Amino acid sequence: MVSAVEQMAANTSWSALGKAKDLRNRILFTLGLLCVYRLGTFIPVPGIDGAALREFMEQAQTGIGGMLSMFTGGALGRMGIFALGIMPYISASIIVQLLTSMVPSLEQLKKEGEQGRKKINQYTRYGTVLLATFQAYGLAVSLESGNLVTDPGVFFRTACVITLVGGTMFLMWLGEQITARGIGNGISLIIFVGIIAEIPAALAQFFASGRSGAINPAVIVGVIIMVVVTIAFVVFMERALRKIMIQYPRRQVGMKVMEGQNSHLPVKVNPAGVIPAIFASSLLLLPTTISTFSGSQTGPVMSTILAYFGPGQPAYLIFFAAMIIFFTYFYTFNVSFKVEDVADNLKNQNGFIPGVRPGQRTAEQLEYVVNRILVLGASYLALVCLLPEVLRGQLNIPFYFGGTSVLIVVSVTMDTIQQVQSHLLAHQYESLIQKSQLRGKGKGRRKKGTARK
Repeated sequence: MVSAVEQMAANTSWSALGKAKDLRNRILFTLGLLCVYRLGTFIPVPGIDGAALREFMEQAQTGIGGMLSMFTGGALGRMGIFALGIMPYISASIIVQLLTSMVPSLEQLKKEGEQGRKKINQYTRYGTVLLATFQAYGLAVSLESGNLVTDPGVFFRTACVITLVGGTMFLMWLGEQITARGIGNGISLIIFVGIIAEIPAALAQFFASGRSGAINPAVIVGVIIMVVVTIAFVVFMERALRKIMIQYPRRQVGMKVMEGQNSHLPVKVNPAGVIPAIFASSLLLLPTTISTFSGSQTGPVMSTILAYFGPGQPAYLIFFAAMIIFFTYFYTFNVSFKVEDVADNLKNQNGFIPGVRPGQRTAEQLEYVVNRILVLGASYLALVCLLPEVLRGQLNIPFYFGGTSVLIVVSVTMDTIQQVQSHLLAHQYESLIQKSQLRGKGKGRRKKGTARK
């Protein structure tokens, strides 16, 4: 038997978008702020030698020009005011979330509701400023050492740090405004737009290599098929759920006895989302990033590390997979799905897993089930992230194609579409309520008119 909500959701069509004025305004507001972000990526930092920078970035496609340019929407390659992107905020958010699960005072602050959440967000902003300042200063020094600055010195370093930190904080504000007054998650949409914006140029370069004979046409067709299959696989796995049966006992409300109900606790195959891939990629790209900006000053230790842990190397791939699996388990059990908290919530709601006692036994059962699920979830994340890396090295693809970017694009698209559908469903509910109220008023008027006669 289909419920009324499910039937209404099935009947919701995109034609209702024109009638939902609030949703349309939210979408236009989001698009406007994203256009502001894209314009900012073309505004350069003062004192940069543009010609030298372009030549430098063409030689750094595997490190800085690849992964980091993907997250900054090309702003790093142009050394725009948004060159740091939103990554300092994401790193600070992940660090604060991990500390919240490990530090008792922060964990207690998280349980205080709205005030505690505001305090944690304030700590995240402070962490963003510190990380952005550190990265901006390191970037300024590296630009000077690479002879990419027209007038090096203290003035350039100060101006570069202020500009880049200000750009990151402005992006953080844009993301918060999109989340509050627009549609979708603002931070995720900023990364999403940065990735999408670089796709046309990458495809043009890819097809140009095919026309010139540098890449076999069969390889081009194979890469396109692989991208389509990867996207379909990611969509399937992101929607996959493991439903745990939850039973609620019968209860008495006044003089009525309410029968027991059965429900399900949905557990995603990948509860950690794209966070493990982002964290592992950021840490593994650190040696490549340092060596890229150091240029000829790279020492023997760094050269040895790069020889074994450079992108595409076997040790890099093995360590990348191991870190993704580790962060998947760590982030799931400490942030996204804490089995003790879930067991306590079920106990407080008088819910229980059939055949399992509430409390500690329920937490142990949930941990057992989630551990088995994460074997599949972590393997899926590692496969999606490693397969493009292997193929990119074997097929000599001239642009950066990473599994992390595919995960982000697919996840953000699915989340945004789901939010749009939720707004359309809420608008449909409001229209039904208004119609019922108008009908009720009409009946009341007819009754009054009949009484007067």
